Amino acid sequence: MKKLVLMFVAIAAVSFASCGNKAADAAKAQQDSIRIADSIAAVEAAAAEAEQAAAQAADSLNADSTATEAVAE
Repeated sequence: MKKLVLMFVAIAAVSFASCGNKAADAAKAQQDSIRIADSIAAVEAAAAEAEQAAAQAADSLNADSTATEAVAE
């Protein structure tokens, strides 16, 4: 009988040890996903800013070439 009780205690101890720290892992996973989402948002903002700067540069080049062509005519 003592062996059976010790066996159940051992099984319970192993099952508790294998399932431990799930709350800490979940919190870390949430922090990682927030950090990744912030990084993605920063990259998207930088890409939009670069696209806007490129569009402005293209517009100014078009305006400069139009002014030069009008003067040349």
